[in-house]
Amino acid sequence: MRILIAGSSGFLGTRLVRALTEDGHKVQTLVRREPRTASETRWDPDHGRVDAGVIAGADAVINLAGANVGGKRWTRAYKRELRDSRVDTTTTLARAIAETGGPTVLLNSSAVGFYGDTGDRPVDEQAPGGTGFLADLCRDWEAATAPAQAAGVRVAHLRTGFPLDRDGGFLKPLTLIFKLGAGGKLGTGDQYLPWISLPDWLAAVGLLLKRDDLAGPVNLTGPNPVTNAAFTRALARQLHRPALIPVPRLALRAALGEFGDEALASQRVLPGLLTNAGFDFRYRDVTSALGWAYDHSD
Repeated sequence: MRILIAGSSGFLGTRLVRALTEDGHKVQTLVRREPRTASETRWDPDHGRVDAGVIAGADAVINLAGANVGGKRWTRAYKRELRDSRVDTTTTLARAIAETGGPTVLLNSSAVGFYGDTGDRPVDEQAPGGTGFLADLCRDWEAATAPAQAAGVRVAHLRTGFPLDRDGGFLKPLTLIFKLGAGGKLGTGDQYLPWISLPDWLAAVGLLLKRDDLAGPVNLTGPNPVTNAAFTRALARQLHRPALIPVPRLALRAALGEFGDEALASQRVLPGLLTNAGFDFRYRDVTSALGWAYDHSD
């Protein structure tokens, strides 16, 4: 397939480009700077500009673009950046796909934040959206794909949980904290954490590219979400470090502001669509997923 990817320079994007290329696909990436190779094309999503010929020549488009949710304190300006970096890029791509034709599928990034705080209640793709900044952001993000859907393009919303890899995502900073002996659960530790191994995330995206019958919201999470306390214990065992220093809610709020409250949300999210599609998870429990995350070699 000829696959066009936005957001290719991030943690997931770089790994996806490599995996798809190794599988024999022809990958073109959209970049905001001057292109450095023939496989890069410059675009300007802030002003709705993208090369129509590149869009028309693609079989599939994957959009992973978006500023890092945990990258900065959530000031009013940064919350606007979080929203614009997702909604504007998606709108630009969806309109271009609808206008030019070519791609038959759009895989557009989203997040489990769509569900808000679900407590200990298991939720799959049939569950309604939650409340809060991230839930509202995910709703607008997914709605921005409407032009492509209206044009008959198959659209899947990748509601991703927490991909596990030692070299990126939320596991990278946690590794340093635990190795320094300062690791511990967040708040009470009772909140659920929807993790997924990186190999399973990559394989699920590959499945969604191939399966014409899979569309709409797709939870990219492992089949067995665990509480933050259970995850903390598993990570401590993997790293052979203690997990003795809990981070109180008030401390998290003081350090991270509004994002601190979101970090303590409980999301017992299940991969209903992937399970029903017969997806074979390589890592079904958090212990084996963490084992891969730290033991694999590139």
